[in-house]
Amino acid sequence: MSATVFKNARLVLPGEVVHGALRADAGRIASMDAGASSALEGLDLGGDYLIPGLVEVHTDNFERHLMPRPKVQWAEMPALLAHDAEIAAAGITTVLDALGVGEADADSLRGSAWNRVLDTIATCTERNLLRADHHLHVRCELPAPNTIELFEPFHGHPRLSLISLMDHTPGQRQWEDIEQARTYYTGKKGWSAEKFERQVEHAAALQAQYAEPHRAYFVDYCRTHGISLASHDDTTVAHVAQAHAEGAAMSEFPTTLAAARAAHARGLLTVMGGPNVVRGGSHSGNVAAADLARQGLLDILSSDYVPGSLLSAVMRLVHDGILTLPQAVATVTRNPARSAGMADRGELAPGLRADLVQVHMAELSDGSLQAVVRGVWREGIRVL
Repeated sequence: MSATVFKNARLVLPGEVVHGALRADAGRIASMDAGASSALEGLDLGGDYLIPGLVEVHTDNFERHLMPRPKVQWAEMPALLAHDAEIAAAGITTVLDALGVGEADADSLRGSAWNRVLDTIATCTERNLLRADHHLHVRCELPAPNTIELFEPFHGHPRLSLISLMDHTPGQRQWEDIEQARTYYTGKKGWSAEKFERQVEHAAALQAQYAEPHRAYFVDYCRTHGISLASHDDTTVAHVAQAHAEGAAMSEFPTTLAAARAAHARGLLTVMGGPNVVRGGSHSGNVAAADLARQGLLDILSSDYVPGSLLSAVMRLVHDGILTLPQAVATVTRNPARSAGMADRGELAPGLRADLVQVHMAELSDGSLQAVVRGVWREGIRVL
């Protein structure tokens, strides 16, 4: 593998932006130099920004490609390749594909087995068909009777990097406002008002029977196998305290300011959604990610359901004067990489992986900035 020099670039380093050049060799960052490069050969970035490849710890995008419409299952390999292309186009070079386990409906993705999907990821990785580096984030729905059974294909999987504990019982956590839950399930899921009421009652019964034993199982699994653990939709200080006692490293999408403060105080990294930043608030009526960022409580941004929201959210936080560019970039690179135990990526620093993104900043008529991805390299090889 030959060395590549990226010159005339604005290098986004952990604490500053420096005009200079970066040299990548054998898949790693070999050196960086401020000022003009004397190299005759190399890629002239024309003053564009060069940032680390984005690291995505929680995206439902693969599931969306696997089931583009309700009850419509798509073929695994075309779905994976389409998802991968979209991820790379957003500047994401490392992705933890979030796959949910646990649901009563056997026709849903989260109510069926994931064996064929895992085989497809392995095949595409072995044949070098993927642009991004794919890992697994298993989302475990604790009140579902079949959660442990459906987790079986992931047991001991070498790409399993993160497990999150979910409880979407209407009336608490994300759906503490029952009317927000009603709007979601009758709108997106197409439930009738009568079905929603029945499901609310049924969900409470399932939670009472399964949530605690399933929680204990997955907490023990993470401790035994050295897998990062995340809590999900923490609403109260008690939720965070329980997650901390169980060894969680992350609090995903805390729904209240109190929960985010409690997570920060206990050393849990706070994950919020890029769409929340871009839209100016939560679609579920919960705390705004930008408000957490203003108070120093935002550690990681996740694209959640829109891969392109990561860079858009970074630009929004910078434009609004909430974070500097290096601070905002860290929420989508260094911080998520460290949270998943990946110390070999997430920064522009000698010795780390040459996962790189060339970003052009276009200023719009309203003064805002639009980030345009012009090139993506994974371990020094151009993939976009």
